[in-house]
Amino acid sequence: MTNTPQPLWKLLGILFKPHPWHGISPGEQAPEKVQCFIEVVPSDTLKYEIDKVSGYLKVDRPQKYSNICPALYGFVPQTFCGESVAALSSEKTGRSLEGDCDPLDICVLTDRPIQHGNILVECIPIGGLRMVDQNEADDKIIGVLKQDATYGSWTDISQVPESMLDRLRHYFLTYKQAPGSTSSGCEITHTYGRAEAHEVIRRSLNDYHVRFGDIEQILGAALSVMK
Repeated sequence: MTNTPQPLWKLLGILFKPHPWHGISPGEQAPEKVQCFIEVVPSDTLKYEIDKVSGYLKVDRPQKYSNICPALYGFVPQTFCGESVAALSSEKTGRSLEGDCDPLDICVLTDRPIQHGNILVECIPIGGLRMVDQNEADDKIIGVLKQDATYGSWTDISQVPESMLDRLRHYFLTYKQAPGSTSSGCEITHTYGRAEAHEVIRRSLNDYHVRFGDIEQILGAALSVMK
């Protein structure tokens, strides 16, 4: 029996903890189904985010108000909001926008109480919020937890109650508001459905490849130099 060679990043994952942004796959079925890394859960009163160098979660800031994130919140690994994502937002808004140079944000709806972040979940993207932050495209994809008992059958954002969307919009319009300020500098210009969410994800995957190249090829080249 012949052993099938394993991808290099999988072999390295046996020895080292993969970086959540660069070392974890977005899933073989992306954009229809994606694997995402969760940074913040609804019980958190602090805003956590990944440290892009070390890959560890860090405290970004306490929330100004008693405002909590109404859904699981994180990002899609191996995505990057660069020129391609910005071009789509520019086309849709009629503005000249730039990408925010971060991984693509995602909210995951579930009726199950998940008590902490720093976990991976599989979800089905059903839409998104087109957010603009200081002239940068900062899309928030909305998905449902795979096989969730309550939301797992939803396939498009049109099935999400308006009250739930209002909570998401309110959170993202206020979560960057610093103590003492009266404005966050953010606005949500559009709410879009599944097809457009898939296009945003595809573009962010392409932007990542343009920015960072093929991770496995880079690792292979680096190891060959070390030999």
